[in-house]
Amino acid sequence: MTKSADDGKEDKTEVWQGTLALMVLTTLEALGAQHGFGIARRIEQTSGDRLSVNPGTLYPTLLKLEQEGAITSKWGVSDNGRRARFYQLTRAGRKQLANETRQWQTTSDIVARFLAAARAR
Repeated sequence: MTKSADDGKEDKTEVWQGTLALMVLTTLEALGAQHGFGIARRIEQTSGDRLSVNPGTLYPTLLKLEQEGAITSKWGVSDNGRRARFYQLTRAGRKQLANETRQWQTTSDIVARFLAAARAR
């Protein structure tokens, strides 16, 4: 998924489809209320700067999570004094996070079995 640049460093890759909501919910659980840029930066940092979070992908995901009731938002002031929308996990969001975490763990376990079987040959 990542491409190697001519200088030997790996380029950042976009977040895989279907994983961004899980990363947003996990970030909000860990850090509490955050604005969009803070969420994006935390995801990038947690990935070891191997992922790139595009605002054009992040904000529709935040809107969808809010419409589903997983997060709420309110206007506030960021650290640099600018007006920003802050997002916070709801009780329903915590349940959704627990369910999605279980589903991703199961998926990861299944893929690991296939990779192990391929290596065993």
